[in-house]
Amino acid sequence: MSLEDRVTADTDRAQGLAEQARKWLNTAETAFEAHQLIARTLGGQLDGDTAVFGFWTPELQDARIPDSDVFLEVLSPKEPLELTRSHQTLAFERVYLPVARYEAHTFAAAKGMRAGNRHEGGDFYALVWRDQYDEWHRILDPLAASLPFGAFAPAELYDLDRLQAERKDKDYWANLRGDNPHKFGPPTNILQIHVPTATAGGTLASLTRQFERLAERSRGDLPMDPMDEIYLGYDAVQLLPVEPTTVYEVGPDFWQEIPLEDGSVEVELIRPDTTNWGYDVVISGMATVNPVLLESGRPDELADLAAALHNFPNKPKMLVFDVVFGHSDNQGLDALNNHYFGGPNMYGQNLDYKNPAVRAILLELQRRKVDFGADGVRVDGAQDFKWWDPQEQELKHDNEYLNLMSDIVQNVAGTDYRPWFVFEDGRPWPQEDWELSSTYRAVIEQHADDDVFQWGPLTFAHNTPFIYGYWLSKWWRIKEMLDRGSNWISGTANHDTLRRGTQVNPKLNINTRLGDTRMEILEKAYDNPAVSMLTYAAFPGVPMDFLNATARANWGFIRNQDDKYGVKVVAEEAISLKWQVDDYQYSVPGNFERLKALGFETREELRRFFEFLPALVEVTEYDLDHIAKLLNGVEPPLAGPGVFTVEDLKGIARAWMDDMHDYCNVAHSQSGLNPSQTRFMLDLRRYRRANPWLRQNLGPEDHFDYMQPVDGRTVFTSYRKGPGKEVFTITHMEGGATDEFDPLRLPIEGLRGSGWRCVLRTPGIGEDYISGPITLVDSMGLVFERG
Repeated sequence: MSLEDRVTADTDRAQGLAEQARKWLNTAETAFEAHQLIARTLGGQLDGDTAVFGFWTPELQDARIPDSDVFLEVLSPKEPLELTRSHQTLAFERVYLPVARYEAHTFAAAKGMRAGNRHEGGDFYALVWRDQYDEWHRILDPLAASLPFGAFAPAELYDLDRLQAERKDKDYWANLRGDNPHKFGPPTNILQIHVPTATAGGTLASLTRQFERLAERSRGDLPMDPMDEIYLGYDAVQLLPVEPTTVYEVGPDFWQEIPLEDGSVEVELIRPDTTNWGYDVVISGMATVNPVLLESGRPDELADLAAALHNFPNKPKMLVFDVVFGHSDNQGLDALNNHYFGGPNMYGQNLDYKNPAVRAILLELQRRKVDFGADGVRVDGAQDFKWWDPQEQELKHDNEYLNLMSDIVQNVAGTDYRPWFVFEDGRPWPQEDWELSSTYRAVIEQHADDDVFQWGPLTFAHNTPFIYGYWLSKWWRIKEMLDRGSNWISGTANHDTLRRGTQVNPKLNINTRLGDTRMEILEKAYDNPAVSMLTYAAFPGVPMDFLNATARANWGFIRNQDDKYGVKVVAEEAISLKWQVDDYQYSVPGNFERLKALGFETREELRRFFEFLPALVEVTEYDLDHIAKLLNGVEPPLAGPGVFTVEDLKGIARAWMDDMHDYCNVAHSQSGLNPSQTRFMLDLRRYRRANPWLRQNLGPEDHFDYMQPVDGRTVFTSYRKGPGKEVFTITHMEGGATDEFDPLRLPIEGLRGSGWRCVLRTPGIGEDYISGPITLVDSMGLVFERG
């Protein structure tokens, strides 16, 4: 049956949707409340045997486009579409269906459309309009449930009800069901994961299989190897953003069309293959999953991961989504109408949060995304949610919007709930003194209850715990954490801090006691046993570890879509070669194959090129033509293409990003993991889970200080008194060795008396140490317990 015979317009239903929008806009108390109701009807959704579609289309009003020139475009492949195929060209049938409009909203309804599901693909759709010159223009669906070819291609009609019905964690959600929405509280600790580098497969499906395998081994009480241990002992898994991101600035597009004479269209399809750390979003498509992360091309993979975590034996694991609604990349201008935007910012574009339609749509995007099954939400860059106050002529923080974000009621498998919320908020960022003046409590203090958290100061971006003097320089922040850190995320290793570490000038006062090479120093700095002991056994808050750090894998700014500024970005990243890549790692077959193919056969050859590139970017003010000419004049000549052109420079930048992305994959670190370190870290996490009271702020009987006189080293001591238990922690953070001393004989009030037993020792301290005199060196620590 042809598409034209199969799909028919339901004009009555479309008109009913438009009429309902009219009523809401005319009768709701506020415009925002009306748009909240309308937002639930937007996007492509199934209602029984009818597919209904809603679009916010103020651009049609701006251009004064009449109803007769606006249509719902439905596209269906004539042959089976293989979403797992890298490249294919298929003919699509196409029909145009009439729409119903009311002011800035456009609706359509159709019978006979195929909806995609886990097992088969569905029809694609978009809104189209015709101008006075008979030129066609397409409006994409920003609230799409499935985008197999990214946010800049037509959406797939998808059966989300079936996705929910086929969930494998329905019992988990049923157990939370009550008369009122369930409210999730904080986990004991968090594992932060970047999906593309977390497993060899680099997809949500491969990550799901990893947790399913660990669950099966746990049920069978089978031994775990170091690669297993780095995933275990956590109450929650937080994913770096999994929304569709930017695409290649100069192509290729993942969906490219050639119209055919019979009215159909030939489409060249490329499986999305961009490399991105997740934060370069275009806002459009935020309700679904980045197709790059989908092994099967089906968004069900995200629900499957939630189920694998929720069904984990002994104790379910929470799933936390990291959402980016504080800005859009400039590519968002091509995906959304200009009414979404409030003007440019350092990331791309501000969003117009005070526009009631935009405000409602953004919240609806969040609601639909979290309904994939997240227990918690981490909000990226909460300080970026701002609106322009025309009276005072300044940008102001939209705290009310942040409150609305944390107040959304979700529904998964029939259970209403409110997720646990974490905000990253460094206001007054980007003010120059933000590191000094930020309280990291602006959002917490808006909430009278105890359910909102923020990233703490040791978790934020600019932390470099491998520079001598770091720990005492942060003493005032540590004191803040002790006094009021219960609602902070703690820990020093995350996607921001590890990246910042790779940008540090190696000529600074680096703590060489951490390792014999720069790679060893960086790896131990962000997977440091003493720092972890301090985080898990002494500090309040919720500890978070970054998988790439605990795996001692590599990390950096990963994004291969740039054309205009790609060379500049790589020039800024070039210093990471000094920290993360040595001659041996560069020479390993499979590492840096793209750069080797471009002529940089050794690390030394690449290093020499990278010595020139950043300097030339600066002195030429990023003039690519001038940079290429200067590189060609270097004597002796640089390795690479022979004669550098602008296109060569862009190709080298792309190769660096792709090679580094592959190099950062955790799977490559398996053979180098230290069983003593991975087991110690797992023991620490289990200790925190067994003592959840440690999350609370220090009380009047507690103690935290550093040993004095300093004598060239920083040694922290912590005494904490909990319900029926006392915990004493001592950690050597940096500097020279201590004299031999007995930790339990230190003049700390709480240590008096006997009964202490040593329960945790950092690697390097033998299991035979129970108590008594000891000499501590950098990165050593002990935990004693009584009660």
